Amino acid sequence: MPNDYRAVYEALLTATKQGTPSALATVITSTGSIPRHAGSKMLIYADGSIVGTIGGGKMESEVIATGQSVITSGDAQTVTYTLNSMDDGDPGICGGTATIFIEPIAIPATILVIGAGHVGQAVAELAKWMGYRVILSDDRAELCNSDIVVGLDGYLVTSPASIVDECEITPSTYIVTVTRGLPIDEQLLPKLVLTDAPYIGLIGSRRRWAITAKTLREKYNLTEDQIKRIQSPIGLELEAETPKEIALSIMAEIVMQQRGGTGQPMQWHGNLNELE
Repeated sequence: MPNDYRAVYEALLTATKQGTPSALATVITSTGSIPRHAGSKMLIYADGSIVGTIGGGKMESEVIATGQSVITSGDAQTVTYTLNSMDDGDPGICGGTATIFIEPIAIPATILVIGAGHVGQAVAELAKWMGYRVILSDDRAELCNSDIVVGLDGYLVTSPASIVDECEITPSTYIVTVTRGLPIDEQLLPKLVLTDAPYIGLIGSRRRWAITAKTLREKYNLTEDQIKRIQSPIGLELEAETPKEIALSIMAEIVMQQRGGTGQPMQWHGNLNELE
């Protein structure tokens, strides 16, 4: 195995763990004289930087551009280059042909849990078990660490007002806000509603949410559309009581939104006798 393969695989693993968008280019067939042969790999990042190489030159620059497009679209592409004649528009003159498969690297959706109390810890643990990438944030270092909640992808000890600046929030980031009350929420929410997060959930009673919404309108001039982006009370109605039960209701709501579910009870529409 060429030495640069290991660097590509290690970079790929790091990108997956960190939630960094990337695309993997692999030479799947080659004939004639080309710089790299079948199996050669290159990891492409959204900014055009790379790890590994498929041969350099104009062909590689075109593959990088295609890789950036693949990252944006999420759709894999297979491209073929014939390195024969620059006059004919070919990206080289080596005299060979290469077919390259460029695939987006699937990054698990991220659950950003803000608040490392009992419920926050339970949500983080459940979300990680479910296969999400999980970041836990709190301004209390004694609660937000790997000794308290093991095996998460990140622990962000910072003030609520700084979270948006210190944590990348993308259209694949689901935000669970399980904080200690309005003084923290009003530092967070005006910034969170400006992000691309598809889900912003806020824990609390209906009364707490009514007070919070009033504050967001009057003190921070949030619009009704912005306020509607916040799901509060958070979670599906399960009559949950314990932190783990509440975590279950929250993650059920996130999965429902992510998958386009309805939250209604599943019903059997066939004939049970057909299974016998």
